[in-house]
Amino acid sequence: MGAIGLSFGSPTSGQGFNVTSTVAALVTNMQAVETPWKNQLTSLQAQDTAYTAIGTDLSALTTDLSSLTDFQGVLAQKQGSSSDTNILQLTSASNTAVAGSHTITVSNLASTASYGSNTITNASDLLSGSLTFTVGSTPTTITAISGGETLAQLATQINSTSGLGLTASVINDPSGSLLSVVSNTSGSAGNFSISSALTDTSNANAPVTFTQGQTGVDASLTVDGVSLTSASNTVTNAIPGVTFQILSAPTPPAAPTPVQVEITNNNTAVESAVQSFVTDYNKTIAAINTQEGKDSSGNPEPLYGSPNLALIQSQLQSALTFVTGGGITATAGTGSPASWVLTAPSASFTYTAAAGAFGTGSGGTGSSAAITTPSTLTQIAADLNVAGTGYSATLDSTNTILTVTAAASSPATLAATAPTLTSSGSGSVSSITQLGINVNNDGTLTFNSSALDSLLNSNYQDVVNFLQPGNGFTSFGDNFTAALNNLGNAGPNGAVYLALQSNQATETSLNTDITNENATIATKQQQLTTELNQANYTLTEIPQQLQYVNELYSSLSGYNTTPGG
Repeated sequence: MGAIGLSFGSPTSGQGFNVTSTVAALVTNMQAVETPWKNQLTSLQAQDTAYTAIGTDLSALTTDLSSLTDFQGVLAQKQGSSSDTNILQLTSASNTAVAGSHTITVSNLASTASYGSNTITNASDLLSGSLTFTVGSTPTTITAISGGETLAQLATQINSTSGLGLTASVINDPSGSLLSVVSNTSGSAGNFSISSALTDTSNANAPVTFTQGQTGVDASLTVDGVSLTSASNTVTNAIPGVTFQILSAPTPPAAPTPVQVEITNNNTAVESAVQSFVTDYNKTIAAINTQEGKDSSGNPEPLYGSPNLALIQSQLQSALTFVTGGGITATAGTGSPASWVLTAPSASFTYTAAAGAFGTGSGGTGSSAAITTPSTLTQIAADLNVAGTGYSATLDSTNTILTVTAAASSPATLAATAPTLTSSGSGSVSSITQLGINVNNDGTLTFNSSALDSLLNSNYQDVVNFLQPGNGFTSFGDNFTAALNNLGNAGPNGAVYLALQSNQATETSLNTDITNENATIATKQQQLTTELNQANYTLTEIPQQLQYVNELYSSLSGYNTTPGG
């Protein structure tokens, strides 16, 4: 803290000094202790701004990736079209649908069995007697309660009969009301019959009769020349992964009109989603690269040298270069006879065994033809355990560890090197380079949409497997999403979140110190103002006090100390 001097000229001048400026200088001097706190606070706030911006970029990446990993995202549906939407209209095509062209002809529509009663003039008429419904070969009789039931009450009784599989409703028109009964099962399987012993007690016991409105019929169609039937006009079993609605059929003797159905990959949407991911990834890397340098004035950026920034960059690059795959390992077993121990990440993965993968066994077991491929470890074990092969194969309880041994009494010889089994657990796509994404020297990405377009056309499902969560293996999408969750501004584990929380705690402490110091300075400022005002008043009184002394001296000595006075 520097020294503050007072300037008030001659002590006897009566000028005093400027209390306000003196106190201000003293306060400024005392506030110097806050300078490092305020500088640190400014630095932390600048870091917060930078962290928040990077957190926003990471959130955008998460959103981009979710559209590719979500089972309802852009990879979930394929595009489809019908050459005649008056006959057939596509409802959906999932990602399991194979792109291609199909020819469909519709001979007749599916229909649902139904019956209707004769018209009852008054809906409030009471009906007595019974109805017998025969569904398949099982009859069910419903009897009206004593005293009779209205049509509405009878409909309620039918609908509440468990296992009947029919729905009754009252239909009203200007001439009266009738009871409609419809099967809950469409197609021929839903056919039923009604035997009526009902009478209208409110209308001279007139009989209530039922007439079949519609017979349950299955839809008939051919798909690529194969004849099919469907109980519903919504067809899901004709083309794998495709659902379509039959809307009309020709009236005999007119011949059915072939309809062309095209299933295509929704490549444009997928490529757009990947491009968004690449764009936002590059934005994130650019923000990180900026923070690793200096600003236009030559000052380090707020996060220059930050270990958190280095962690974010490292984790992003690691997630980007993640390679999927079966990950099967083969190690030599211990003991005699010799053996190989193969460990797979999942019992559901399939593997292709190269010729002679396990060695040369009797019966040709060592050849690829002797082992069913691709197959799971369970199937490989079964193939190796065939009598006379000379091998013994044992699986653990999880079917993921396979131990293969050459029997001591057999001419079978294990391979000198580890058996090579190629995993198809995650498909043929195992890295982002196959999607047309390449990493530049500065860490940013370039995207070749043509490469992805070609891959989608040739191997759409493997692109899905690479990006989306799979059965028993970690996909690229899984891994990258997990990395983003550990890096972004979402609690409790995000690196940005934790950095902001740490800064906030320090900022709170600094603000508390500054507030407390300001309160102390304010108290001192008030005290100094009071004391210096008093001192200043004393200084301004000195000339008057000197004059009084002179006058006193003059009166006592008779000497006039003030010439001319």
